[in-house]
Amino acid sequence: MSGLKREGDHVHRLEALRGTTPPRPHDARAIAALAANPGCARRALLDGAGIDKDAAARHLGFPAPFGQSPFAITRGNMFEAQVKADGCAELLRMLRELLGLPIAEVAYHDVENVGAHLRHAHTRALIDRAARDEHDAGTLYDHPLLTLEIAGHTAYLEPDVVAFQLGGRFHIVEIKSFAVIDGQADPSAVAAAARQAAVYVLALRTLLEELGHDPLKVSHDVVLVCPENFANRPVASLVDVRKQLAVLRRQLTRMTTLDRLLADLPDDLSFDLRPDEDGRPTRPVAELADALRRTTARYAPDCLSTCDLCFFCRDEARQEGASDLLGRQVRDELGGVASVSEALGLADGTLDPAEGQEEIARLLRNAERLRRECLA
Repeated sequence: MSGLKREGDHVHRLEALRGTTPPRPHDARAIAALAANPGCARRALLDGAGIDKDAAARHLGFPAPFGQSPFAITRGNMFEAQVKADGCAELLRMLRELLGLPIAEVAYHDVENVGAHLRHAHTRALIDRAARDEHDAGTLYDHPLLTLEIAGHTAYLEPDVVAFQLGGRFHIVEIKSFAVIDGQADPSAVAAAARQAAVYVLALRTLLEELGHDPLKVSHDVVLVCPENFANRPVASLVDVRKQLAVLRRQLTRMTTLDRLLADLPDDLSFDLRPDEDGRPTRPVAELADALRRTTARYAPDCLSTCDLCFFCRDEARQEGASDLLGRQVRDELGGVASVSEALGLADGTLDPAEGQEEIARLLRNAERLRRECLA
């Protein structure tokens, strides 16, 4: 009974944070972005409450230039249509080469044509039948509809393709329009695609578990399809998303158990935008900014490509004197050391390590000693 009460209090507090603003549904891109900054309490609270971060950023005067250009969207749609033409004939060719898919297994189900209200139920039936190894289980499922629970809200997700191989493994297929030049693609674009594909892998594993099947039937290797060089000829490769899956699970668990973060907030704190009848925010900008600053952010330069509030948090970090912030990967490897000046201070002994930084401070001091010896 006490557990139910805590859960009810938890939901009520998140609703109070959102106020009169309608909750923002999560899509795969938004969920993938959660894994990009798992240590940010501000983002965890905003996403847990379903706050529209884009609307908040615009109201604060710090809009983030996210989204693709109409040209890029058109190009992406044309490339996806090319890969899926004639019942995914081109995709099947690549899957045979990449996964050893036998010709006799080929079948194709376009789940999108069933109708939106039936797609999720139809997806469940098809995946259940395929997982039972029935004879007509099929090979390709085009635009299935999956779900994932995000802090009490159901997110509906639509991967490009789910491929089923007779050996008992499902593979998520992600079709992206960024080019692979001489065997190499933009690392940041690949990383973003891997995070998004990890969301689909987790959603499909959750579905299999709900249906009573082994969730590991869904492979952690996803198929990434991109145009090769400067032509539109598609090329496929396998991307291991185990690391992204681990980070995503931790962040979703953290959002589900926000009790500690909520307990540290003032009772009167609210992120309500107070939208009018036309949906335009009416809350005073200074008041909203003050409410956000009462939560702890973990800004890093990487946020500029993943979070709608990135420019607001960057401005806040600069006002606090943090103009030399480290990238998140370096920061994590240094045990949470956030800036160049902090790292240098720990290295030369002018800054005392905080609790938990003793070991990294020792390593930094050793590195500084070796640097001086080399220079000498």
